[in-house]
Amino acid sequence: MIKPPCRIALVGATGAVGEAIAAILAERDFPVAELVPLASERSAGGTVAFGKRQLTVRLLEDFDFSGIDIAFFAAGGAVSAVHAPRAAAAGAVVIDNSSHFRQEPDVPLVVSEVNPQALAQRPRGIIANPNCSTMQMLVALAPIHRAVGIERINVASYQSVSGAGRVAMEELGRQTSALLNFHPVEPKVFPVQIAFNVIPQIDEFLDNGYTREEMKMVWETRKILGDDQIQVNATCVRVPVFYGHALACHIETRERISASRARTLLRQAPGVKLVDGGRSGVQPGPAPRPGSVAAKGRYPTPVGHAAGSDQVHVGRIREDISHASGLNLWLVADNIRKGAALNAVQVAELLVESLL
Repeated sequence: MIKPPCRIALVGATGAVGEAIAAILAERDFPVAELVPLASERSAGGTVAFGKRQLTVRLLEDFDFSGIDIAFFAAGGAVSAVHAPRAAAAGAVVIDNSSHFRQEPDVPLVVSEVNPQALAQRPRGIIANPNCSTMQMLVALAPIHRAVGIERINVASYQSVSGAGRVAMEELGRQTSALLNFHPVEPKVFPVQIAFNVIPQIDEFLDNGYTREEMKMVWETRKILGDDQIQVNATCVRVPVFYGHALACHIETRERISASRARTLLRQAPGVKLVDGGRSGVQPGPAPRPGSVAAKGRYPTPVGHAAGSDQVHVGRIREDISHASGLNLWLVADNIRKGAALNAVQVAELLVESLL
């Protein structure tokens, strides 16, 4: 049982997700008795911000997790594989942002707004945070699935470079600057040039021709929704955007649902912000002048809505003219803040609030 205030360990504290977790813990006044930032030897000894304080980063490899209540892991699968079981064995509840434990049957995979009940059964003391694209998709689709059932999801993701880490953002910045000055570029992080380009590959290719990122959306959707029958067909694309993933979702439902009813469900859904000013949306009438305030409210974009936001923004909701039970939606969310860090903190809040 976790009783506040809590001793918190933060593994991967110097990375983008780790820094976001520390910031969100402070912003939301999480009951922290002590926050211990941890990292590998390369980053240990530095400092990270926690509220108005600067905390010294300690070495993960020799850290004793005894007395830690909650351990956030934001350092990749290889680190989680070694140290998350060690933290759990010492009595901490581990909230892991890597993909390492997501498909383990005795590790709950949790989206706080979708399946919080799964937290009650965690025999290994480890809770997995889902892939950021899966997470934002299901925050929006779960209310529809509960209402009418979803048979099939066709989704194309347009994922920002921050999903590949700080080195990827630096590569986009360097390449953009070089190309604007008519200098050649050489890709190092991505397989091909990312600036002024789109890359239809995220993670490695598997034997079935899909990438691992695409299959994560299949596997994780079924586990989170508790529905092995739901079909998911994903194409994941990297785009030259710094923050914010976008998803074009086409769903086929078991019972027909109108765009109007879908909007009503989404207005009431936790974690969702409706931004839908299309022809049949919430802003009827003639199209607004491009660049006007009204135009910016017609649909969500990564830059205009997602970056720095705690919500999944949903727009372009329309009934599919090619399928009797089809519905189309456009989703954007901040992949670092909402897709990774916030959900991990919300899971921790659920643990504390329910004293699980």
